[in-house]
Amino acid sequence: MATKEMILEKIQILITNHFQTPEEAFAFFDKDSNGKLSKDELVALLKQAEISGFLTGMVAKRLLEGYDKDGNGRIDWQEFKMAINEME
Repeated sequence: MATKEMILEKIQILITNHFQTPEEAFAFFDKDSNGKLSKDELVALLKQAEISGFLTGMVAKRLLEGYDKDGNGRIDWQEFKMAINEME
């Protein structure tokens, strides 16, 4: 299974290669524009980052568990930014 570091690296590559800023990436994947990424929106991000198909749901769940600091079941901009900072 892919490690956390490998997954974060793939997300970083996606953001770097396809978006001008992390904010632009966040807005792109926030399909309902509510300022939070749902599990489904995280799955779309992971698929775009070329995380293996059968792993995406499990990885999205783990990302939520690791970065959803307020426990609302979604990743908001501050939580997303925290994940981005881990990539640097």
